[in-house]
Amino acid sequence: MILPEEGQLLRIFIGESDKYEKQPLYQWIVKKARESGLAGATVYRGLLGYGAGSRLHTAKLLRLSSDLPIVIEIVDTDDKIEKFMPFVDEAVKDGLATLEKVRIRLYRNGKTD
Repeated sequence: MILPEEGQLLRIFIGESDKYEKQPLYQWIVKKARESGLAGATVYRGLLGYGAGSRLHTAKLLRLSSDLPIVIEIVDTDDKIEKFMPFVDEAVKDGLATLEKVRIRLYRNGKTD
C-alpha cells in the first residue's frame, strides 16, 4: 500500500473495560478499522491515567485494575479517517478522540519487488 506524504493520525482514548457489541471496544475498533481498509492500527495499554471524571486508573502489584487506560492509534489518509469517524462517534460513549495532521515517511507491506 502506498500512502501519500500527508495524512491524519486518529488517536482514541478509552478504558480497558469499555465494550461495544459484546466485545472489548478496542478490539471492535481495530476490527472495524481493518474492515474499512485503513492502513493500520495499534493499541496501547496505559499504566496510569485519568479522564473527564478524574478517577485515577492504575496498575499496581497488589491491586490489578480492570479498567486501565487504552489508546488506539490509526494513521491513514484524511479521506479514509474522516469516513471512519462515524463508527468511532457511534461506538465510543465515554472517551476522547483526537485528529492531527501527520507526515508519513514510509509504509511497507513486507513484499519484495
